[in-house]
Amino acid sequence: MSQDASTLPDLSLTQIVKTLGKSVREQKKNSLRAPLYVTGEVIIECTIPFITSHLINEMQAGTEMRTIAIYGAVLAGLALLSLFCGTRAGVACSIASTGLARNLRHDMFAAIQRFSFSNIDRFSTNSLVTRLTTDTQNVQMAYMQIIRSAVRSPLMILFAAIMAFVSGGPMAILYVVVSLLLGAVLIGIARYVMPIFRRIFRKYDNLNESVEENVSGIRVVKSFVREEHEKRKFRKASGELFYDFWGAERILAWNQPAMTFAVDVIYTFVIFFGSQAIVSSAGTSMQVGQMSALITYGFSMLISLNMLSMIFVIITMSEESARRICEVLLEEPDLKNPDKPVYEVPDGSIDFDDVSFSYNANADRMALSNVNLHIRSGEVIGVIGGTGSSKSTLIQLISRLYDATEGTVRVGGVDVRDYDMDTLRNEVSVVLQRNVLFSGTIKDNLRWGDPNATDEEIVAACKLAQADEFVQQFPNKYDTYIEQGGTNVSGGQKQRLCIARALLKKPKILILDDSTSAVDTKTDKSIRAGFRSFIPETTKIIIAQRTGSVEDADRIIVMDNGHIDAIDTPQNLLRTNAIYREIYQTQNKASHDQTMQDVGDGLDAFNAELAARNKELISAMDGTATGEGAYDHE
Repeated sequence: MSQDASTLPDLSLTQIVKTLGKSVREQKKNSLRAPLYVTGEVIIECTIPFITSHLINEMQAGTEMRTIAIYGAVLAGLALLSLFCGTRAGVACSIASTGLARNLRHDMFAAIQRFSFSNIDRFSTNSLVTRLTTDTQNVQMAYMQIIRSAVRSPLMILFAAIMAFVSGGPMAILYVVVSLLLGAVLIGIARYVMPIFRRIFRKYDNLNESVEENVSGIRVVKSFVREEHEKRKFRKASGELFYDFWGAERILAWNQPAMTFAVDVIYTFVIFFGSQAIVSSAGTSMQVGQMSALITYGFSMLISLNMLSMIFVIITMSEESARRICEVLLEEPDLKNPDKPVYEVPDGSIDFDDVSFSYNANADRMALSNVNLHIRSGEVIGVIGGTGSSKSTLIQLISRLYDATEGTVRVGGVDVRDYDMDTLRNEVSVVLQRNVLFSGTIKDNLRWGDPNATDEEIVAACKLAQADEFVQQFPNKYDTYIEQGGTNVSGGQKQRLCIARALLKKPKILILDDSTSAVDTKTDKSIRAGFRSFIPETTKIIIAQRTGSVEDADRIIVMDNGHIDAIDTPQNLLRTNAIYREIYQTQNKASHDQTMQDVGDGLDAFNAELAARNKELISAMDGTATGEGAYDHE
């Protein structure tokens, strides 16, 4: 389930700013430098037209070249100083925004690592990927605009308006009126498209989901010849994004025409009334330099206003991205360490006392109901049952991947909720059916179990997991590079490497969740025999679909519809438990029939061969008799 159905309340703008502000950290200085340099740049840019207007008036009055040279030197110095401030603002702004993006990605990734399974269930993988990439990039761009352009535009509007009044007097009121009207139009446009952008970023999740499913399942897609179906699904998701973006951009397209219209209107009025004032008063009420400055300031105000409207749109677009990022950062892990955690697991004993569990508080029924189970340290326990009988759910409570809804789970006699979670999980190794190997060498992957494992310990673990034999056949042996997802090794090899990785943790409890399903029965038996010989004190729980994988267990738990139907030795269950007996007979009937067929075929072949030999013997005997008869006759 995605976070679209988040339990978090709707975040206010203040909460979003406060949350994202914590990720600025070492970029605070650059975040302050950029606005300071921008302020200096704006002041200088507003000063240049004022000095230029005086230069024009001096030239109109017929000044000397020395005066013009002084004005030129001052203007050149101001231009260089403005260039310096603008460059430094750009550098500081770039460093601050990219640094914020890096920190946000780090903080979100760290938050995800703290999530319990129930937290992860509230987000989809595609949504988390979008938040770490597209959403973070949007916030980066918005932050860049905020600490530079969003500071520059209002300051430019303010200072340009002041200087316009200084240069043009009451005529500057026209700028203020038009600017207010234009600002209202641009802001109205931006507010209209805000809900559209909110929809757009949610649809990015669907697009990413389509891509991820297709790429990860490309072999299945091709084997079932479903390329056209996948293309249609992708085209639909991409098309929905296109129409939403098209609708938003169609509205935003009014920004530039509205801006151009306002500029043309103002230029017409300023040039008309300004020229009339200059001509009628012979330059006493307004001079050419003043009108030139007034036009420049007006143009600067309108350009800044247009830029401000675009910034508003960018911030509007990024607001939804910022909200989605904050949802990850503010998500509280459902499972936390107690105030005084236990840092040592005494042994591998496991106790379930009246345990019930539900993945969702609103679920119609419990995934586990009234489970009572007591496992001694060092026991070998098999778990068997039909699909959906909650076998995997049972073992997830042992390492506290979820907390029991009701009842108590104890490991080593201690409630799992009282342990430090890292300590508990280091003592409970779980090997899943769908194992994951990461890109890197075989050694790198195995040292996930123990970062300090020696080469000898790695080889020993692989021998125990029946993996050393095939690893030695690789050209680079344990330095062989594993592709992402382990695509260059077979399913059985991947499972054995993951078992070896779990063994390197030297756990007190080892759980195999159907993790030998891709291994042949002979290898499976060798692995289990090794467990008994080399890790006798480790409690071993083997979840399996085939009874042969648990035939030598001390006891077998039979799961049915979320509760324990029976727990006993394999021999007793075969006599007393209908579910186990049915599974056993179903799985062994085919092998039994095949064995009997092989025996029958063997007997037929033996009888045929025996008949042939008897025939040959009779023939030989007949031949001998004939010879003797002839001899006697002679």
